[in-house]
Amino acid sequence: MTSQPRRVSPQPRRARLTRLSRRRSAQPKVVALGGGMGLSASLAALRRITGDLTAVVTVADDGGSSGRLRDELGVLPPGDLRKALAALCGDDDWGQTWARVIQHRFQSQGELHEHAVGNLLIVALWEQLGDHVQALDLVGKLLGAHGRVLPMSAVPLELQALVKGHDPERADEVGTVRGQANVALTRGEVQSVHLVPHDPPAVPEAVAAVLDADWVVLGPGSWFSSVIPHLLVPELLEALTETKARKVLSLNLAPQPGETEGFSPQRHLEVLGRHAPKLALDVVLADEAAVPDSDSLTDAAKRLGAAVELAPVAEAVGSPKHDPELLAAAYDRIFRMHGRIGPWR
Repeated sequence: MTSQPRRVSPQPRRARLTRLSRRRSAQPKVVALGGGMGLSASLAALRRITGDLTAVVTVADDGGSSGRLRDELGVLPPGDLRKALAALCGDDDWGQTWARVIQHRFQSQGELHEHAVGNLLIVALWEQLGDHVQALDLVGKLLGAHGRVLPMSAVPLELQALVKGHDPERADEVGTVRGQANVALTRGEVQSVHLVPHDPPAVPEAVAAVLDADWVVLGPGSWFSSVIPHLLVPELLEALTETKARKVLSLNLAPQPGETEGFSPQRHLEVLGRHAPKLALDVVLADEAAVPDSDSLTDAAKRLGAAVELAPVAEAVGSPKHDPELLAAAYDRIFRMHGRIGPWR
């Protein structure tokens, strides 16, 4: 008989926030992996329940302001790092002001058009200090960020994908699509992804954070271009398989047009398992409204060693965006229900 996923009922907003605030004195060490708006959603939730939070961010972006800076200066793409720092800003005036400043994009007829202030600030500090981690720590200190932001690798990476039907006139042909921006928008079916170089070095601080964590959170986010790339960095994957931390995978609220068009929740798990067959998970978190077949999801999660937790984590307006407070409540419950040891569990 197939075990049923646990369904978490929402708590009244005021009671939920009171409970979370009361527990902040005993906090888990949490590492969140991802990129883009998916990672930002996780960080905005996690900073509400722990002050010991590290974001490990993909560095394969090659579009927009990040891509231009990467091409011109040969630096890591700063955009996803900037978004993570903005998500870690507090809800007070200082935090929200700085979050808006670093996210601000110039509008002009010149070279500054669409460059984000935070991207320029991060790159300037990289050039001044010559150290990726030190520079990001300094930006975090300036912003009053509720956590630390690290790149997953210290070298810019190119994402490549094997895609079936990228050329609509050759629907059965599998070809290579190069670049994160192109992979994210492909009209074909992504079969697999890999990084160039194939064995990029991980940032040592990111590896150490994973090994020292109580919990590792993977997702939500663009599956092939933000979530899976972390599993393609050998040292980081080794740390994820060796760490004593428990691991939760947070699923998206809807398939992403392009790279995961038509994917079921369980198919997301299947492709992740194919890219990292030795990686075991503990919990898969999903919004019940986004899971039409809970039995199939439960079976797919079980093959990865995980239990399924269903909880309302979407914004009430019905858009495919996570509500930070609801997602925080779901993470908090998972950490306590599935944790091993520690006063916060």
